[in-house]
Amino acid sequence: MDAKARVEDQLAASAYVKLLLLQKQSAAIAEAGLKLAKVFKAGRSVFLFGNGGSAADCQHIAAELEARFLRERRALPCHALTTNTSTLTAIGNDYGYERTFARQVEAYCRKGDAVIAISTSGNSPNVLEGVKAARKAGAWSLGLTNEKGGKLKSSVDHAILVPSTDTQRVQECHMAIGHILCDLIEAQLFA
Repeated sequence: MDAKARVEDQLAASAYVKLLLLQKQSAAIAEAGLKLAKVFKAGRSVFLFGNGGSAADCQHIAAELEARFLRERRALPCHALTTNTSTLTAIGNDYGYERTFARQVEAYCRKGDAVIAISTSGNSPNVLEGVKAARKAGAWSLGLTNEKGGKLKSSVDHAILVPSTDTQRVQECHMAIGHILCDLIEAQLFA
């Protein structure tokens, strides 16, 4: 095995999907960033949820917005619904795993808030139920998923579709999108 060639192949594949993302989804990402900035400007909150690597992305994005991304500024009300193990396991035990995010959205999400639902496949049942609960609460919903979109694509108000079905490439782009959204929000609110 040529390790260097393997590394170069992986980096080239990652760069290629990001180039496609640039070409196909720049407008969708910009629109989402502007909408999220309006949510924060109105004094509302953003809630994020997803599973596995997507749960980690939720926590990462929420931390950038609660603490700071690039600018010293006030904290923004942004919450990852993936972090409280007692809540997640209680809901999973009492209501079923599919309700883990929906139940939290019912508890916290209000009209004018926003949710960011992240699902690499676009078909995670608990993510879809969370989006359904957000819609019922009157919140705006953003979905990050793959190029096919799964059921998430038609369930959210706004979808950003990474032009790939390769899980690692999709997840890499989701984090890049998260950073770009943070930058757009800070630029809109604190420039």
